[in-house]
Amino acid sequence: MESLDTVLAAHRAYLLGWNIGAAGGPDLPTYRSDVPHPPLNGVLRVAGRTPQDALAEARQRLHGVPRIWWVGPDSDAGTADGLVSLGATEVARMPIMTAVIGEAADAPTPAGLHIAETTDLDTFVPAYARVSGIPADGVPATIEREKAFTGDGTVIRLAGRLDDGQIVGTAVAWLSHGLVTLYFVGTQPEQRRQGIGAAMTSAALGLAAERGARTAALTSSPIGESVYRRLGFQPVGEFRLLTF
Repeated sequence: MESLDTVLAAHRAYLLGWNIGAAGGPDLPTYRSDVPHPPLNGVLRVAGRTPQDALAEARQRLHGVPRIWWVGPDSDAGTADGLVSLGATEVARMPIMTAVIGEAADAPTPAGLHIAETTDLDTFVPAYARVSGIPADGVPATIEREKAFTGDGTVIRLAGRLDDGQIVGTAVAWLSHGLVTLYFVGTQPEQRRQGIGAAMTSAALGLAAERGARTAALTSSPIGESVYRRLGFQPVGEFRLLTF
């Protein structure tokens, strides 16, 4: 099992792959996609900087876009409370979860669902955008950023389609730092409670294992946490997501 530091480094590397702005140094790394969706612009850690200094610099880099601060175990102790004292609002607490891929439970693929890698971003991105809350007017920019994505790893995009070709499930697997980190795991609202999200996760873990990954990581919403626990994921830390 990779260390929590490695898991966090892989997470930072993925989000920096969206960046088209000034990323800064390891004390205050930021990413800016210009997509009007807070999780796709933000601050990844604060280390060795006061909250006041960090806020002033981050505001300059991220001016004009909605953004969030990922305050987790790789930020200095007290960062979140310091930012709250400056006016930040906590929007969520998300557990950081990991699993040993070889020990993860298998999830059956629901009848009529076909899961495969896809490069068709024109259909894939709108599917995950609808589930993730990316507004319709932000979808074209998201497609362009996906096409231009760069990073020190490999992106695997998985689409779960019905027989008619409709995408009902999505997952993005990020292979970096010796592990796989999952993003945009989602199911269209009309198709929920059928095991699609678990099947998408299981398929992503299988492909990652074929490419040498032994550890999987993700950040979970409250809705998804029970599903991931059943598959074998356990919490190893937490992000406090803040916004101004």
